[in-house]
Amino acid sequence: MMALPSSRFVNSNISNFDYIINVEDSHQSWSLPLYKALNQGNWEIVEMIMRQQPAAITARLTPFAETPLLVAVKAGQGLPFIKKLLNFMPPEALALTDYFGSSALHAVAVLGNTQAARLFVEKNGDLPNFWNVDGCLPIHLAAMRGHREMTLYLFSVARENDVLGCLVTQIIFRAQYNRVFINIYLGKLLVDLALYLVEHNPELAWQHEIITSLELLAEEPSAFASGMDFNIWQFLIYSLIPLKRVRHKKAMHRHAHQLVKRLCSEIKCLDNAKASSILTGPFLIGAQNGIHEIVREILESFPHAITFLDEENHSVFHLAAMYRHEKIFKIVHQQSGQYKMSLSVLLDNRGNNILHLVACGPHQDRLDFSSRAVLRMQRELQWYKEIETFVLPHERKSKNADGKTPLTIFNEEHRELAAYETQWMIGMSTSCTVAASLIATVAFAAAITVPGGTTSDGSPTFSTENAFVAFAVSDALALLSSLTTVLSFLSIFTSRYTVNDFLYALPNRLIIGLISLFMSVTSLMLAFSSTMYLVAAQKNGLILIPIIALACVPVTLFACLQLPPLLNMIKSTYGPSIFD
Repeated sequence: MMALPSSRFVNSNISNFDYIINVEDSHQSWSLPLYKALNQGNWEIVEMIMRQQPAAITARLTPFAETPLLVAVKAGQGLPFIKKLLNFMPPEALALTDYFGSSALHAVAVLGNTQAARLFVEKNGDLPNFWNVDGCLPIHLAAMRGHREMTLYLFSVARENDVLGCLVTQIIFRAQYNRVFINIYLGKLLVDLALYLVEHNPELAWQHEIITSLELLAEEPSAFASGMDFNIWQFLIYSLIPLKRVRHKKAMHRHAHQLVKRLCSEIKCLDNAKASSILTGPFLIGAQNGIHEIVREILESFPHAITFLDEENHSVFHLAAMYRHEKIFKIVHQQSGQYKMSLSVLLDNRGNNILHLVACGPHQDRLDFSSRAVLRMQRELQWYKEIETFVLPHERKSKNADGKTPLTIFNEEHRELAAYETQWMIGMSTSCTVAASLIATVAFAAAITVPGGTTSDGSPTFSTENAFVAFAVSDALALLSSLTTVLSFLSIFTSRYTVNDFLYALPNRLIIGLISLFMSVTSLMLAFSSTMYLVAAQKNGLILIPIIALACVPVTLFACLQLPPLLNMIKSTYGPSIFD
């Protein structure tokens, strides 16, 4: 924490308001009651002191030289209280700062109180342009804390006052503020503001001290559509339902893509050496994080980027395989051209070719965040077999610096995963077999004790009713599909669980079992609804409405919980190659 001043008087850093910070104000007889009233929101006492002591409105009430307005704002007082306090203040008094150079606008920017900020700026339009001792404007503080509405408001004020160009000039030519605007906006995903700045100040595309704007974007996968790992329901909501939050996210993804295009268009105008130094980091980080928008735009602007290597001699091919980003691999595979052969045999610093690296397992456990995680072993095998076709035949048996072949590494690295998925499949098979057996028992019992009983000649009482036909068909389907489920999961119990079984055999049985279980649940609910109609709802049709609604609950629940992973299993097993 910054040390307190040794003197009781400190010069203000506000050039347009020559005021001396007199911290002796805190020893006045009225200062403590005023401080307590401001914190407690007691306006009657505040008003009384202000009328009796007009100088109290600019008094310093704390050792940090905070004015009454700063105390009230930091205490979280509401807008009515702040409005009343402002009535006692001349416009220049709002520019008073505390010991750290922060005005009341800095304080509300930290809190994200946009309504109070509007009041302050309306009374003193110069407030947005004051820097505190840490070199921050109010807009910086709002952006750093992710207050989007506050940041947009302060940004609009800067544009209206025609000071934005001046501020950006300071940012570019003052080293300590070089990356403040663009970096804060990108860090807090205020991408539209960053895009505006780059469009009006192209130098920001390559101005940097430590990290470039494009590299910051590459480290924020959530700013792009490719960084959103949706399941089927989330994808439908994102694609079809115009919710406010979804619209904001779509706009952010669109602006991020536009910003990447703009940055690349500016950087490609530089000489090759400088462009390469700027693009290497974003290109490799984007590949590592699976942001195919960045990788594609950089390749289109600078095709030689495909030859970029990191400090461990990993190419973009290596990174796409190591981090399991199939879209990245597909893009660079299509655009590799003359470099494809040389990159396929490239070795890293430890003598690993690309097949060694993919055999090591994912460096980032990305699949744990998606519903495909139920078949991780299958996905690992698919990656290994696809990369096998990419490398030369002799590379498949080559040894790295540790004397290990890719297949040896794959077996060692995936032994625990295979054991884990074996236990998971056994547990799931046990649970589903129990559920299917119960359904089969109920369906068989319902078949031999038909609803309504039988007539004297042994035929069902409701045999002429359409609902009885629906009952008979759905009950038979429930029985057959539940038995199919039992047999399918029994075949999982009897599997040998070799590595290759995880590629097709086990997923096939799992998919058949889950589909059959879903059919058995649905058919049982149809049989139940038909029975209730025959027994209770023929005379009063309204009873059928709650019956159908309740019967839909377990079917809907099953679909919501199991359909997304089931569809992913079907796509992974029967769909096209992961690189198609």
